[in-house]
Amino acid sequence: MQIFLRAHAAAALLLILMLAPVRAAEISVAVTSNFAVPMEHIAVLFQHDSGHSVKITSAAASKLYTQIKAGMPFDILFADDEDTPKRLLQEGLAVVDTRLIFATDRLVLWSAQPDLVDSKGAVLNRGNFDRLAIANPLYSTYGIAAKETLGKLTMWNSIQKKLKKADDVAQAYQMIATENADLGFIALSQLMHEGKVSKGSWWIVPPELHKPIQQSAVLMSAGKERAAAQALLDFLQSAKAKALMRGYGYEMP
Repeated sequence: MQIFLRAHAAAALLLILMLAPVRAAEISVAVTSNFAVPMEHIAVLFQHDSGHSVKITSAAASKLYTQIKAGMPFDILFADDEDTPKRLLQEGLAVVDTRLIFATDRLVLWSAQPDLVDSKGAVLNRGNFDRLAIANPLYSTYGIAAKETLGKLTMWNSIQKKLKKADDVAQAYQMIATENADLGFIALSQLMHEGKVSKGSWWIVPPELHKPIQQSAVLMSAGKERAAAQALLDFLQSAKAKALMRGYGYEMP
């Protein structure tokens, strides 16, 4: 009888543990600036479904890399390139076999002025502007794509006097939005929401003018033993997350 009661108590305890809600955790993620706003919305959906919250730190990939090297314990890195996650894997700071390409972004030529940029980008040839903003190609994937585009259009050298180089694509956006630059190259995901661009004038750069802007993520060493971090990476590939990202202009692999 005593053995039966002990077994019954153990079974009841196991059932309670199985039915108990998973303890909510806070995940710390590093996100390049182009993906900051979409990530905020993904975090809301993820918290609703899982109970886990997400703390977001946003900056250029080069700055996030420096912070990680200095010991910042991010659980996941969401980057606007493939090289930064690969580099962290090579240096033993990220978890092997967790890197994934989750989307492709598009480059767009944008102006806050509603009639400046035409649908074919001919404004670049007309040259009726004083300042063109781009993210610095030394540090930014979007800057590299802008340089490649201008090179394909044979105007990289001729346009140097009009260029304003920003630290990253977020700063390039601010330059254009405040009209400190007449127009510039930024991420389509900075302009589009729910499938629409609602302000200014723009030209979505044809993909053949630059290398694809691949968005990639990797689980960092700090998040290796954290189930919530892996759950967020899994959620990123869910139908809900993909639908949200498409609304910002991202293309799925």
